[in-house]
Amino acid sequence: MNRFANLYFALDATTRTNDKIAAMRAYFDDAPPADAAWAVYFLSGRRPKRLLSAALLRRWAAESAAIPDWLQEEAYHAVGDSAEAAALLLPAADQLSDRPLHQWVENVIFQLREKDEADQRAAVLAAWAELDDPQRYVFNKLITGGFRVGVSQRLLVRALAEAAALPDATIAQRLMGTWEATPDFYAALVHPDEELGDTIGRPYPFFLAYALEADPATLGDPAEWQVEWKWDGIRAQLIRRQGQTFLWSRGEELVTDRYPEVIEAAAALADCVLDGELLVWDFAADRPQPFAALQQRIGRKNVTARTLADTPVVLLAYDLLEWAGEDWRERPLTERRARLAEIIAAAGSQRLPISTVVEAATWDDLIRLREESRARGVEGFMLKRRSSPYRVGRRRGDWWKWKVDPYSIDAVLIYAQRGSGRRAGLYTDYTFALWNGPPDDPGRELVPFTKAYGGLTDAEIREVDRFITSHTTDRFGPVRSVTPELVMEIAFEAIQASNRHKSGVAVRFPRILRWRRDKAIGEADTLEIFKRHDIAALKV
Repeated sequence: MNRFANLYFALDATTRTNDKIAAMRAYFDDAPPADAAWAVYFLSGRRPKRLLSAALLRRWAAESAAIPDWLQEEAYHAVGDSAEAAALLLPAADQLSDRPLHQWVENVIFQLREKDEADQRAAVLAAWAELDDPQRYVFNKLITGGFRVGVSQRLLVRALAEAAALPDATIAQRLMGTWEATPDFYAALVHPDEELGDTIGRPYPFFLAYALEADPATLGDPAEWQVEWKWDGIRAQLIRRQGQTFLWSRGEELVTDRYPEVIEAAAALADCVLDGELLVWDFAADRPQPFAALQQRIGRKNVTARTLADTPVVLLAYDLLEWAGEDWRERPLTERRARLAEIIAAAGSQRLPISTVVEAATWDDLIRLREESRARGVEGFMLKRRSSPYRVGRRRGDWWKWKVDPYSIDAVLIYAQRGSGRRAGLYTDYTFALWNGPPDDPGRELVPFTKAYGGLTDAEIREVDRFITSHTTDRFGPVRSVTPELVMEIAFEAIQASNRHKSGVAVRFPRILRWRRDKAIGEADTLEIFKRHDIAALKV
């Protein structure tokens, strides 16, 4: 556990890619396979579901430290993180343990699920008595389901590839799908010739695109690029092998049971692996429905006939990764696309359409067409070099996403809460409001409509923090109500109706664009103006 905790804090202490890779490689060079397997598990974003609540963790830490609840709550609000607050409050360990990571995970952490609250408390207090502050922090994160560290899948793959002297693509492929964190798994993962278990349902690593920020004309002749609409759904791979069908999301979640209409249609396919987008489709209008409709299917394992009728899902295919048992990823896009069209036509199912290729002679023509994106229910364009292979992970050069500009609106900051991690001592989590009437309405009031976090510079965050501290009008636990004076421009991607919000609407991907120092709060926007951004999405 000590070695893994040191790795965690080494990764957390730097933003330099090479330093993160070096820290992980040093760990994997020395860690026994049983520990290395669990390190891969956690660093790849996998983690056990929450085994106990953060509130219980804080209460037990307060009892162990013999401090009153109010002081514990103040400590929690000061650092903004239950795991860290508990680790800092606890008395020094009686005697540090040298148990390795895999024993802590398998014999202590995972065993908490089977215990009642009294036995959980005893087990956690016994663990704290053997761990120092850094180890306690990591342990607390693991048992509350909050373990996260600033490492992307790509960096983990690079570190493992360097440690094993293997190509990145080999490691990335072996990490896909389901696997158990065992010594045998890790040994096979880094073995030069080993194949990992049953591969019939294993997906390929997804090829991801960067956002295009330059003038598209810098990409050269538009004839060299395949242009498709950028769909607003769930990226997925459909695998058809040996008469079996598997459906994987980009988050490496097996979602086969959640979209039975797609799986039924896939029975008409020959053996292949398709890359595409899960979308709720309006067959009468021949266009996708808003992402809000798809959210009704996400996480739903019991799909009723009514659900299938109201929110019919398709897999809109746009690439071919495997055909008749052969990996096609190194073939050029033009060849993959031609065969994909044949496969989709042979299946003949409306549940398996193919993504439309947009035809235009010049970049100016595409710029004009791109303005139709929202009317078509899409996010913009995908630009794919016709000669490109299907690569692994996020790469520059061959695929670009050319999204339309986000919506934006001027709103007033009314509530704030401290952040967590590096910004635990600062108020960085903000709630914004809009007016519910025109400027000449004396009875109008500010109505909260969204929260937003990122977008301000460090200097601006510190300035806003000082304002919040000196302009607090009320407190609700960790939340402060502040004098409404600050106006911010908030960007967002889409609007949908919401009965859970006082404003009646919710936004997708809100973030702060800029601090509008030039505007008084009376100049902030109204809910009516806000709703006009995307009135078609406001269907209750």
